[in-house]
Amino acid sequence: MGADPAVDLMGAAESNATAPGPPKKIKRDHYERELARLQEELVVLQRWIRLKGLKVVVIFEGRDAAGKGGVIKRITERLNPRVVRVVALGTPSDREKTQWWFQRYVEQLPAAGEMVLFDRSWYNRGLVEPVMGFCTEEEYRDFLRSCPEFERMLVRSGIILIKYWFSVSDAEQERRFQNRLSDPKRRWKLSAMDLEGRARWVEFSKAKDTLFAHTDIKQAPWFVVNADSKKAARLNCISHLLSMIPYEPVPWEEVQLPERQERVGYVRPPMSDQTFVPEVY
Repeated sequence: MGADPAVDLMGAAESNATAPGPPKKIKRDHYERELARLQEELVVLQRWIRLKGLKVVVIFEGRDAAGKGGVIKRITERLNPRVVRVVALGTPSDREKTQWWFQRYVEQLPAAGEMVLFDRSWYNRGLVEPVMGFCTEEEYRDFLRSCPEFERMLVRSGIILIKYWFSVSDAEQERRFQNRLSDPKRRWKLSAMDLEGRARWVEFSKAKDTLFAHTDIKQAPWFVVNADSKKAARLNCISHLLSMIPYEPVPWEEVQLPERQERVGYVRPPMSDQTFVPEVY
């Protein structure tokens, strides 16, 4: 495959850490209005996926603090978790470490009428593990060979596979890390792994370049999200996701609320028998 301009642009943006472009400014009222509109469309898409029995997988990868979690939250905020669910697997168990690398991810793939959002995915083997020394060179090379065929197999099986890479500049990532250090509500987001990844910025850049060279395939290309502006990244990613799956509105059935059953012969127990949450507010 020839060089992808989007990949080249992403690589330039991430490597040009000394002179990042200013984040795109979006006014809050415009952002909230557009987000509400896109979330309404996501509800329409959800009903279409359910009706047509589609199987959708969306992968979110990228730098630490690039805003992947924020986008996932805005996508799922108004949706039914029985139709659209998030998969964020932790460290594999001793048993899982002996399995085929893709095995525990296969268990999470959607059935008909479902969309699964992977907050990190099988690409750990292509990014975090080789950089941090959690896998052997042979395991890493085998992943680079196997991953494209694995994804082609998923697509042939009828799965709609969409992959996003969130690109954030060095300066913006540093600002977000500093915010996490000073904000008690965000401090949990800054792990020892994040700090180590920060120290190995260039190694991660090289691993990303190698990953794209092997896995940016026609059947499942990478789509790069410029994530220096969180608001813009959320709107752009959701808008693009909606454009990737042709869908139509599914009419709602006419519903009439039935009359409530008469309370004949039923006496409620005294409220003093129940334990209520204290009304602090």
